Formats: sequence, C-alpha cells, structure tokens
Amino acid sequence: MRFAPVLAAFAMCLGAPALAEEVVTSPDGAISVTVDVNGEGRPFYRIDKGGEAVFTESRLGFLLTDQDKLERRLTVTGATRASHDATWEQPWGEQRFVRDHHNELTVRFEEDSDDKRRFGVTFRVFDDAVAFRYVFDDESVGETLRIAEELTEFNLAQNGTAWWIPGGEWNRYEYLYEETPIDAVSLAHTPLTFRMENGTHVAIHEAALVDFAGMWVKRTTGTNFRATLAPTGSSAARAVRDLPFATPWRTIRVSEDAAGLAESLVELNLNEPNKLGDVSWFEPHKYVGVWWSLHLDEESWGSGARHGANTANVKRYIDFAAEHGFEGVLVEGWNLGWDGNWFFNGAEFSFTESYPDYDFEELARYAAEKGVPIVGHHETSGDVGNYESQLEAGLDLMAARGVKTIKSGYVTDACNLRYVHPDGRETRECTESQVMQRHHLKVVTEAAKREIAMNPHEPVKDTGLRRTYPNWVSREGARGMEFSAWGVPPNGPDHVPTLVFTRMLSGPMDYTPGIVSLEGRGQPLQMTMARALAEYVLIYSPIQMVADLPEHYAEHPEPFQFIKDVPADWEESHILEAEVGDYVVTARKDRNSEEWYLGGGTDADAREVSLALDFLDPGKTYRAEIYRDAVTSHFEGPTRFDIVIEQIEVTAADSLDLRMAPGGGFAIRLIPTGG
Repeated sequence: MRFAPVLAAFAMCLGAPALAEEVVTSPDGAISVTVDVNGEGRPFYRIDKGGEAVFTESRLGFLLTDQDKLERRLTVTGATRASHDATWEQPWGEQRFVRDHHNELTVRFEEDSDDKRRFGVTFRVFDDAVAFRYVFDDESVGETLRIAEELTEFNLAQNGTAWWIPGGEWNRYEYLYEETPIDAVSLAHTPLTFRMENGTHVAIHEAALVDFAGMWVKRTTGTNFRATLAPTGSSAARAVRDLPFATPWRTIRVSEDAAGLAESLVELNLNEPNKLGDVSWFEPHKYVGVWWSLHLDEESWGSGARHGANTANVKRYIDFAAEHGFEGVLVEGWNLGWDGNWFFNGAEFSFTESYPDYDFEELARYAAEKGVPIVGHHETSGDVGNYESQLEAGLDLMAARGVKTIKSGYVTDACNLRYVHPDGRETRECTESQVMQRHHLKVVTEAAKREIAMNPHEPVKDTGLRRTYPNWVSREGARGMEFSAWGVPPNGPDHVPTLVFTRMLSGPMDYTPGIVSLEGRGQPLQMTMARALAEYVLIYSPIQMVADLPEHYAEHPEPFQFIKDVPADWEESHILEAEVGDYVVTARKDRNSEEWYLGGGTDADAREVSLALDFLDPGKTYRAEIYRDAVTSHFEGPTRFDIVIEQIEVTAADSLDLRMAPGGGFAIRLIPTGG
C-alpha cells in the first residue's frame, strides 16, 4: 500500500510544479512558513510571526548509512495544499474538546542526480504552532531507508533564555531544568523551551513518535540547533524503516507569552484518532499506596521485617482509600526480585510471583469488596527482555485480579536498557531508541486488550500518542516528588513553575503530589502547605496520587479536604498568569460538575496576583473555598505549614487578590450556589 499524506476536510486545489518559494500561513495569518531550496539545492524552511523572524533559514535533510545523504542538489517540483477545521473530544484530558484548525502544505523535492531521488515534506501551520514531517513514498530512495542522522535545523532568529535538561545522559529526564541563555544550551531533551529577546515564546518537540528514534536537539553555533536522533544498539542506523512511511512530526509552538505556549495542544492534533474504540472501562481517579514510605526508608521494597507490600499493610491502605473516596491502591514491592541491589537485578524480577506475605488473591477480593482496585506495578529495572518474556502472563494476572491501571518502571542508566530481539540477539538501548518506541507501544496495546491503562515511569517521552491509545494515561519523564524526599539537591520552589512550560508541554505527568507532612527523608520539602495542594491543579494527570501516608493526612484534616475534593479530569483549562520558571496560575473546570478549581505556585520569591473571575458563568454566585498562604508562610522553616482556609462568595464580575509566599501558592474550589 502506497503512503499518501492525509488531506483533511475542505481540501484545496493541487498546486502546479513550483518554480519559486512556497509559503503557507496560519489560519489567522500571523504565522508564515516559507519553504525553498538555496543556491546549492539545500532545502530549507523559515518561520515568521507578525512579519518578524522566529526561525531563520533552517535546513532539512538526512544522513543515510548506505546511500548519499539527502540534503543537497534538490529542486522543488510541486506542492499540494489543504486546510482543516474540526473539533474532536478527548475521553479524558485537560481540555474535553480540542479544535484542530490548520493550513497544510506538502512540498515535493527531487534530486538532480542519476537516481533522481524524491521525497516530500508536509507542513501544518496552526495559530499557535508549526509542524512538519518527512514523507518517503517513492521507490527512488529504495525499499528501506537506513537513517544515520537527521539534519533538520531549528535556527532561532534571536538570543534569549532557554529552559532545558541534557539529552542522552545517565539519569534520563530526571534533572533539574537549567535556565541559561539560548546560546549556552548544549544537547537537550524536548520539549525545549525558549523565550526570545523580543518576548516570543517557542518550544521544540515532536509528535506521533512511532517506530522511529526519538529526537534530541543539539546546539551547533550561536542560536542554531539541529535534530539528533537517539542511538540504538541494534544497528549503525539510528532509524530503519521500510517504505512507504512518514517520520514523526517536528513541532514548534510559537506564542506571545508563556500561557499560550502551555495551552497549545498541537501534538495531540498531529496524532491519529483513538484506535482502541470504547475506553469507558477506564475512569480518571486519585489513588493512594505503598510508595512514599519506601522513599522515606520507613518500609522496604524487598522482603523482610520492613517489607511494605504485606497483606495487612495493603488492607490498611485499601480501608483508607475506601473511607475517603479514592479509587485505587498502588502496591510497589509485591513481586519477587526486589531483594539485594534491584537496580542491577532486572533479570530476577517475576511479574507473576508475589512474595509470601503478599496474598494477591485475597487482596483482590478485599479490594473488590471495598470498591478500591489494586493499582499494579511492573518494575523492569531496565531488563526489557525479561519483561517482554513475561509480559502477557503478567498482564493476564493483573486482569484476573481486577487491576485497571499499571505503573511500570524502567530504572537503569540511560542507554543501558537490555533488549532481546526475536532472533535472540541482545542489545543495549537508550530510553528513546527506535527499539524502545516499539516496546512501549507493544506494552500499551497488549494492556489495552485486557482493559488495562499504563502509567510508565522512566518512560519514553509523550508525543501525543495518548490520543491514539487513550489507555496510555500518564507517565513520569521528569523529576517527580520522590526527589523532594532524598534528592541532592531536592526539587526547589521553581521546579513546578518550570515543569508546566517544559515537561508538561508533552502531556500528563504522574508527579505524585499531596505530601502534607512537608517532610522528606530528613529534609523538608521546599514548598508551603498551600502550594502542596495547588499542585493537583498545576500538574495535570488523569490519575493523581494522594502520595503521603494515611497518618499524615489524619494530622492535617483541613488541607486534606481539598485533596479529597479536587477532580482528576477536566472540561477546560486556562493559564491565567505565568512566567516560565517564576510562577503560574491555572484555572480548570471539572468535567463532571459546574465547579472550577484554581491553583497558583511561585518560586522562591513572594508574588501578588489579581485574578479576574470572568471565566465563571455570568449571573451565577459561587462559594470560593480558599486555601492560601498566611502572612507568615515561607517554604523554609516551620512556617511552611501556616495556611489560611476561608470561604467567600464571588461572581464572574469579581477579582481575587492573592499573595503567594516564597515557595508558596494557593488552591481554590469554586462551587455554584445560585443564579
């Protein structure tokens, strides 16, 4: 079957062979993309917004392992145009309805050579983003393309500030974000976020990463960047695909401010619609579990006197969840393999055998009786070969025990994942190699067959595939709450206000918030109590952990009420105020009621905000249940526990003046009461 780019509804006429540059603009006309070849026949694109350059001339192309590179001696031979405007519904998400409004241009290139190799590049331009992908659908490049490296450039027109983490390093995505000049970035993971000197905000990422190597971004000179594909231990080529195929989309969000950057859903729009059909068997929820105690070193993953995953302890968590309306209990350390240095013992994990003191069958019965399913856990410790050999049996066991969600893990040094190929070869793989893309999709699709949702930690990054496979509900992919327990340094007050505009641009994160004890393993959390509550609004996930110990919630019943009340699924979401890395204020409307929730968080500096409530329904009165920092609150010291809890009546005509303490924030529930 030949590949042809999908031309959405309202297709426009085919263009004649191009003799000059091709230009496509966003629906509102603000963003324009120019595509052409230079005097050496090197293809390039350029992006302008409002007549001002965002990306200067940025080249396109590939290095191949068994052919000359595809990068010069090219001419533009034709172009196809289309436009599309439709709205689709997410089964769960930060926005229930997503508008996909774009103009499309596919440019065809031909090489001036004996082989006359031909390929295309499809651009889609939205009001808030540009995306493009390469289309290989012509036998002139052969039956199989073996890609050594991608030569796509992202050349920013100005210097400015960048927020980034290093790509390809041992700790995967789990680094604190650097804030540096753009021209000081080295090799970075995506999403990679910039604020240029003129205030334009840009983020580079990718969408629909399927059966291809993940993309890192490398600075070459000045403010010029180039794609770098994650290596594989399987071959000299970093990506191998039989024709016809299209690469993942390269995405560039473009916004006048931080809020617009975060509200774009371009990656979702670039993925195929739901392939799973009815997924009503999964419902967004909050869960508790045997987890924080392990990071506090009060209990252990391995067997023995301190083993946390024992039947009596898990029943205690089930009872706690049932009492407070939570819908799952995560159990880590239930299965054989955790004894010894499990970081290096991935081959010893069993996904069907539990420790003797963990009666899985009895706990499944008890959980069903209480209406609180077990949340499964599959830690691979980087031995993907061992996991795949037990995958179907392990998933079958979980399904038989009534498990609806599984948290998986791939803890190992990056590029040290052990993979076993069908022919028996063993290779070591990077987190984002083409091999690992195939693995993660295999796990997700096998889980879907059993009506199980997946939440991988140490994962491949999210590229919007949750649209196509909605059971890929969340993932980690950044420094989570556990680093606040024992990290050196711990997550600072600026971590979440940075995540919202970096990691969170890719999709939901299982950040595991809700630590009301504000205490890690001998070190305090760098946040106030009000900020701990706000993170349920600031960090989106359709599964949210209530991560602290039951006894700690008993010590703080009033703040705990907000955690019980806040939903995990939303009708719509808006960033009301923000600056990357400094502070953020988010408003979200509950999908299942008329309630709204606000969350605010700041870095180590105190801030005052005045929030217009004009997003509320006019003519209605709301009761605002406010959890805010006290005048004395500060993330350092005992006053981090100081919190003011109050109620006032508000309408859409009102504003709220709120102060966020250093490392602080606020959480607000808005309940309609009349009108």
